[in-house]
Amino acid sequence: MSASVAMYRNIYTEDRFKQAYGSEDGSDGSLRLREKLAGRCRCSRRACLHLLRERVPAFSWLPRYRFKKWILGDTIAGLTVGILHIPQGMAFALLTSVAPIFGLYTSFFPVVLYMIFGTGRHVSTGTFAVVSLMTGSVVEQLVPTPLDMNSSSPEAVDLEAQRIGVASAVALLSGIIMLCMFGLQLGFLSTYLSEPIVKAFTSAAAFHVTISQLQSMLGLRLPRHTGTFSLFKTLASVMENLPHTNMAELLISLVCLAVLVPVKEVNIRYRQRLRTPIPVEILTVIVATGVAYASSLDSAYNIEIVGHIPAGFPSPRMPALHTFPDIAGDTVAITFVGYAVSVSLAMIYADKHGYSIHPNQELLAHGISNTVSSFFTCFPSSATLATTNILESAGGYTQLSGLFTSLVVLIVLLLIGPLFYFLPKAVLACINVTSLRQMFLQFQDLPELWRISKIDFMVWVVTWLSVVVLNVDLGLAIGVVFSMMTVICRTQRAGCTVLGRASNTEIYRPLENHSKCYEIPGVKIMTYNGPIYYGNRSFFREEMSRLLDLTPERIRSREKARKALEKREQETTVNTVERGIANTSFSSENEFFKSETSENDVHAVLIDCSSVIFVDVAGARLFTQVSNA
Repeated sequence: MSASVAMYRNIYTEDRFKQAYGSEDGSDGSLRLREKLAGRCRCSRRACLHLLRERVPAFSWLPRYRFKKWILGDTIAGLTVGILHIPQGMAFALLTSVAPIFGLYTSFFPVVLYMIFGTGRHVSTGTFAVVSLMTGSVVEQLVPTPLDMNSSSPEAVDLEAQRIGVASAVALLSGIIMLCMFGLQLGFLSTYLSEPIVKAFTSAAAFHVTISQLQSMLGLRLPRHTGTFSLFKTLASVMENLPHTNMAELLISLVCLAVLVPVKEVNIRYRQRLRTPIPVEILTVIVATGVAYASSLDSAYNIEIVGHIPAGFPSPRMPALHTFPDIAGDTVAITFVGYAVSVSLAMIYADKHGYSIHPNQELLAHGISNTVSSFFTCFPSSATLATTNILESAGGYTQLSGLFTSLVVLIVLLLIGPLFYFLPKAVLACINVTSLRQMFLQFQDLPELWRISKIDFMVWVVTWLSVVVLNVDLGLAIGVVFSMMTVICRTQRAGCTVLGRASNTEIYRPLENHSKCYEIPGVKIMTYNGPIYYGNRSFFREEMSRLLDLTPERIRSREKARKALEKREQETTVNTVERGIANTSFSSENEFFKSETSENDVHAVLIDCSSVIFVDVAGARLFTQVSNA
């Protein structure tokens, strides 16, 4: 026994529905807008405190800090990340083509500023390999490195000042761009760098970082290649100069890799059992510095060492503002990459721990971090993958862990920094390469991505190939454009289907997927799953014509029948009245068409627009043309 449901309701036009259930007065919208603006512009003590807590989140979470519950986790996590920042900061400074001391500065100032202004509780900011690589490309383009220059000569000191001036200018301009985006509330722009784009970009950039570090690991003194095909140019240069490999630096690199890779694997596999990860990077730096000092490796085997690291706090210095026209294009790409990675990381850990972040506030936090730190000889910073993961796994709870991270870096800056004079640069290159493990492992996502969405898989592959083959900046642009083109193509080719009715129900489903549904005789019900705009109006009309079987011959036949009807009506005079009832020659137009058309003809077409997001002027005009056809 089948159950049936009878439904009775009034039939509404759009105007009648608005009269019954819409706003009584159309001016209410503008009135509410005026009230909102007045509320935001009202100055009061409560409004000022709300604005302060909103724009400086430290005033919001610090009074509610659970000292007994959170302080131990924040302390341990902050100290652990601070220890990791020291070798990574110096290593990523080499990617930026500046002295290692500037990497330590970049590991201090942005951390403090983000702790005050950021909303991500588990985000660790500082030096990031991809951002450092992109900044280093800009530095090398404007201030290339002479191969025959003595590192202790006055010319080398002046060259280093020019390099950090350019890197600081990139940081300043990046911060200004982020602050402008915050003022315009453009935090949503990060969504245009989709997850496949970000993962493919960072994975491909990891190859650039690895190839760029080969010369330091082999002890080769080679120029750094920039521009398109830079990866292949660098690889060819390294292969060509393999006979000139410094065997001492090669041995140092092999020993460091033999230590770093297994211990990092242990940290990852047993992170649930380890209270804190084994600080293998800083231990490697300390041991390598001690061995190089005791054995005089720099003079005996001509290995390249870090050199002088000044102790103390950096004095404020103006970035190279005159380079803004030359660095503007590259800085826009660096800004979007840094912000997209930072927001993505913040959202991942916010979802995991059940709190929310604010993308526009993140713009303000990173904008202030880059702007202020640029005056203290820092290069661009962002959230980092490795340290953020360690911060969360080590038990960090809030942004206060950044305080302990910055304290560790500050102690190194004030006291310990000069002791790393004899640190071999090959060790820093090995730290760079081994820190990219997470980025290389993103290849494991490809099979799942293929099963979920083949279009996203294509976006991943195109972005990865573009970044590897061409360049980091150009590859990212190609990936974004290709991703947007897939979105446009999907809206242009959205599905247009005919709906059929399930027996004894008011449920309508596509006939192509539900063979037992049937069409109502004389009525064609269609649905379109996408917007109708100038880009797909032709496709929509073609699909309608195909589904309604409106071939040019049938259209001409119906036009000929319509004209014949009009001509016949003009020739026929209906004025005979019998018994008070008008006797017309034709009771309706349909009576004429019955003789010209078959019983299966469609007399009415209904278009289900529930899935249509928007209709522009071209789409609306198309509906008018179709209804008049």
